[in-house]
Amino acid sequence: MKTIKGPGIFLAQFIGEEAPFNSLDSICAWAKGLGYKGVQIPTTDSRFIDLKLAAESQTYADELKGKVQAAGLEITELSTHLQGQLVAVNPVYDQLFDGFAPEAVRGNPVARQQWAVQQLTYAAKASRRLGLTAHATFSGALLWPMMYPWPQRPAGLVDDGFAELGRRWRPILDEFDACGVDLCYEIHAGEDLHDGISYERFLTEVNDHPRACLLYDPSHFVLQCLDYLAYIDIYHERIRAFHVKDAEFNPTGRQGVYGGYQDWVNRAGRFRSLGDGQVDFKAIFSKMAQYDYPGWAVLEWECALKHPEDGAREGAPFIENHIIHVTEKAFDDFAASGIDKSFNQKILGI
Repeated sequence: MKTIKGPGIFLAQFIGEEAPFNSLDSICAWAKGLGYKGVQIPTTDSRFIDLKLAAESQTYADELKGKVQAAGLEITELSTHLQGQLVAVNPVYDQLFDGFAPEAVRGNPVARQQWAVQQLTYAAKASRRLGLTAHATFSGALLWPMMYPWPQRPAGLVDDGFAELGRRWRPILDEFDACGVDLCYEIHAGEDLHDGISYERFLTEVNDHPRACLLYDPSHFVLQCLDYLAYIDIYHERIRAFHVKDAEFNPTGRQGVYGGYQDWVNRAGRFRSLGDGQVDFKAIFSKMAQYDYPGWAVLEWECALKHPEDGAREGAPFIENHIIHVTEKAFDDFAASGIDKSFNQKILGI
């Protein structure tokens, strides 16, 4: 069995204009001071990483890695969540998602998608240069506006949507395979890959591609009332990244899963800081240890109530205390009587 690596922290929700959150050096020093051992780096802010240069220059990649290591940390994964979203965008969301892209490609869905695909290609190569084995992203969504079947979906629409999603991602997956990196889709509301069934449909379209892996985040399953422990039993062989994030779901006589268009504070389902929600992390970390999860446990802070710095400060010891240092021997080894084939045969009467 393997002991999970961690705690790590996803930097996306902490990056800002003020120190220590405005440079890689200072944010790493901050994270180290809180007890983190790794950082997951988003790739849309050039103050923290020049993704193209990291893909093309081993010298730059080594310097980047050296900055993180100088703070006593490791890079857990790179993230292209925002770029992955732009690989597949339904036209109804064009204007809303344009803000994720550079100004030069806004208002041009074809150019925006091409930019996103190039970004994923850079991410694969940068991950290889950095010595990483997993990468975090979103799948994007062509079908999400049709998530609830009213009006009735036209016959074949879902099949066509997944076929197109697979067509767009297959060459990207091949690029990650060539670089020896697992591409881990965060299963998430708003993405076409939002549960096990949708993920399985996608796998069919990409011929069970070995690099089409998973980023496991139980908070998104709490909000859709999915069994997040059984999910690990089913998909553990594909789970290669892990966001440790809490959530709660408290339906009332007035609202349930859909939340009545309310803001996060007032929804029945909302994200919480670690330990403040309903997720059974003891069971999750036990299953991860049982199934030899090979990667990092990374805090993703998203909370409707608590200040992010408090969530980060509490998150490191929370994860540290949940990581199971796996045993190297069976608890009943003291009573072992050794191997004696003839004795075994005698017991069995053979």
